[in-house]
Amino acid sequence: MIDSILQGDCIEILNTLPKKSVDMVFADPPYNMQLNGNLYRPNLTKVDAVDDDWDKFDSMQAYDEFTRRWLTACRRVLKDTGTLWVIGSYHNIYRVGAALLDTNYWILNEIVWNRVNAMPNFNGTRFNHTHETLIWAQKKRGARYTFNYHAMKNANEDRQMRSVWEIPICSGNERIMFNGEKAHTTQKPEALLYRVLVSSTKPGDVVLDPFFGTGTTGAVAKRLRRHWVGIERDAHYATIARQRIDAVQADTDDIPLYQPSNKPKPKRVAFIRLLEEGFLRVGQSLHLANTEIYAQITADGSLLYNGERGSIHQLSSKLLDAPCNGWTQWLYLDSTSGQWQTLDTLRQKV
Repeated sequence: MIDSILQGDCIEILNTLPKKSVDMVFADPPYNMQLNGNLYRPNLTKVDAVDDDWDKFDSMQAYDEFTRRWLTACRRVLKDTGTLWVIGSYHNIYRVGAALLDTNYWILNEIVWNRVNAMPNFNGTRFNHTHETLIWAQKKRGARYTFNYHAMKNANEDRQMRSVWEIPICSGNERIMFNGEKAHTTQKPEALLYRVLVSSTKPGDVVLDPFFGTGTTGAVAKRLRRHWVGIERDAHYATIARQRIDAVQADTDDIPLYQPSNKPKPKRVAFIRLLEEGFLRVGQSLHLANTEIYAQITADGSLLYNGERGSIHQLSSKLLDAPCNGWTQWLYLDSTSGQWQTLDTLRQKV
């Protein structure tokens, strides 16, 4: 099944796959939009809305039953350490969320995909709907799961990756066309899958998509050197997906997209800890490296020099008129060796 498209009904096929064989599931199920009538732009051109037969269900009860069945089938093939992503809009995501809990998944995060170039509300009858919601859940509450926290922080300019992602909808050259029309009405942008896979999988992991469509999950997985499994019942979509994925070049092995250490940064240490631990004492002099300046330590951990008062960073920066790291600029006299040492020596001990 690895790196292949399995054509047929997703629930039937899922029930034939090996148990606990998949690391992650990404699901873009039918939204059950139940749209009535046609929608037109102000220039009277018709909006290409989602009106495909695969998105239609006889009732909400039928949709709920379908949702619980495919979630249960996915849970069977997920490893105990595995996670599942599912995307939806306000039409279905609340029902899907309830079904997730009913089928014993544990929700880790809700992600808001802010579609920065979303279609406007042409009727002017409600707020412009510009986002979709992704739910990230684990199979087994409390189990170890993959989250590449440091990679995501690195990707977000050294700030924690937040739960609102601003990513454009699929358009332009990325949008797959067939006979002058969209090949698939709900094709997702590769950038969205890129962030999902980099955040919650590792190279070599197996990613399954039970609603494969035109193969966005498989294309991005191949690019990122993850294995993939796609299930798609529509032969036309499956053909497009195969051609698309065959054309993808995997990223090189020796230059990963992200190369974080995945090691936590050293814990922050407040200068006052050196006083609390007895490494330094109030009134002791510190020497500013490469100067004739000596400052005294005060009880609150600030330094005092000729009436100027500030933290080890503030005072050194002001005295040298340049940005400074006080831990490396200030020296203390080590009583054992009789040598002046940087404060960073004591910080490492703490």
